[in-house]
Amino acid sequence: MTPDATLSLRSQVRQILSAAWQQAEAELTPAGDSSLAISTPIMIERPADPSFGDFASNIAMKLAKPYRRAPMDIAKAVAAHVVTTAMDPASPIAGVDVAPPGFINVRISDAAIAATTARVLRDPAAWGSVTAEHPEHINVEFVSANPTGPLHIGNARGAFTGDLLCRVLTAAGHKVEREYYFNDFGSQVKNLGASVVAIREGCDIPEDGYHGDYVYELARDLPESVLAAAQTADEPVEWAIGRWASERVRSGIEASLERLGCHFDVWRSESTLHHDGWVGKAVERLRAAGDVYEEDGAVVFRSTKYGDDKDRVILRSTDDNAPTYFAADIGYLVEKFSRGYDRLVFIWGEDHHGYVARVKAAAQSLGFDPDHVQMILTAWVRFIRDGKEIAMSKRTGEFITLDELLAEIGVDAARWFFASRAASSGIDFDIELAKKQSSDNPVYYVQYAHARIASILRKAAAAGMVPPAADEARVLELLEGILPGVPEAQLARQIGRLPEVVEDAAESRETHGVTAYATELATTFHAFYRDARVIDETEPERSIARLALIAAAKTTLAGALGLLGISAPESM
Repeated sequence: MTPDATLSLRSQVRQILSAAWQQAEAELTPAGDSSLAISTPIMIERPADPSFGDFASNIAMKLAKPYRRAPMDIAKAVAAHVVTTAMDPASPIAGVDVAPPGFINVRISDAAIAATTARVLRDPAAWGSVTAEHPEHINVEFVSANPTGPLHIGNARGAFTGDLLCRVLTAAGHKVEREYYFNDFGSQVKNLGASVVAIREGCDIPEDGYHGDYVYELARDLPESVLAAAQTADEPVEWAIGRWASERVRSGIEASLERLGCHFDVWRSESTLHHDGWVGKAVERLRAAGDVYEEDGAVVFRSTKYGDDKDRVILRSTDDNAPTYFAADIGYLVEKFSRGYDRLVFIWGEDHHGYVARVKAAAQSLGFDPDHVQMILTAWVRFIRDGKEIAMSKRTGEFITLDELLAEIGVDAARWFFASRAASSGIDFDIELAKKQSSDNPVYYVQYAHARIASILRKAAAAGMVPPAADEARVLELLEGILPGVPEAQLARQIGRLPEVVEDAAESRETHGVTAYATELATTFHAFYRDARVIDETEPERSIARLALIAAAKTTLAGALGLLGISAPESM
């Protein structure tokens, strides 16, 4: 078969192996036995030892038991059909072999590597973006810190995790909308208002109130007209002032996130869910499903029916049956799915672990697929300065704001350090290391590779050497002439991995593989530059070919950094 050349090389190899397995299956299945029509996804990975090839598959070992055949026999049968495909000039495969206990190892042709590199130069803006096999409309909700104080560095992990995930999912071909949900309906808003009023009137801040310079600033900036209206309203003055203060805080949060390069498409407040009737609609849907009952005056959701460890109160046993916070969450599910999303992703701190089962239970009772309601729990972050952990508390006002962190270390360093670990892994964030302008700092190391290439290309242009990016045939000719060389082939193969990195990050919902890849590509480039003379006026053809190769590396580094929301400087 001829694979789709617009796909990543790995996806093309998967297509070929899938077709080869379909052909081999007929040979391995006993006549008349239809029970072995087994659908097994073809897993493709890169061997730990590059000498085995560019890609490897263990499909033969997975199928050995059901087909009652030795893995080597299955692998050889599949490989035989791959060899036939490799004879097609359009095939990216140069060779295939079988290794014990049944691995199928594939080598990619220099022509395919050259074509991939030429593709980078032909359309640099599209490089790294892939087409999802099953594209989805995804809502990602993240940060969602209560609007009772400015974002502090403890909130930062959710912001980075969500923003990076949205970038990766978009590059992987999904339609993504970013959402911030803020609780302007709970008692903490009233407590914030009470704190502002107390400061304004010269009284002590209540025991459950908020402290910190920002609360004094709110009290100072509170307009007399707002205070006067609150004092004559049909509700406690603390509520009205709390809503005003929380909106001021929310505006500051939005500005901080924009400074970070993190924007939101939707800002949703809890109060709108109540006022627009979504909470009531959700409760009625649970009731219609037969999944609620009354106990001691409260209305309870029978969430144990769907795997939760206990049933959950959704309407309190008060005179007005006030809804619980969880009831608002259920209403939020209904409201979100009403907007046409295929999947909802929530990014929460790990302290929300107990909330996962109850929300999924509600989704299932409401008639939604619980697998399409996904929670990503982010682990703790300890911020370290001079070897000591920084303690923080929003209520006492003892914390470092996100704006202060960004002002000290910069957006790029902050993004890199948060992106470099899996969301579920704890981080010791060394603020002093993040400030270093040296190769000890990984983001500096990667950015320097990009800037170094830019400098080489400028120097080459001054000498009249410019890679013919628009002339694909010429680029292919040049690259095929140098790719048998070891440093060239290593760099070209690293360049071609970017689409795979995007696919893997989108599938796993983790982005630390992007930072690992960017570091590996930068290391490969530095080694290439050490071992290969790029600008050599005595060999202009080879120089132009190498310039084309590093220009593709520059685009790829910029693409990886762009996925992380990090700048790609032209000079450093």
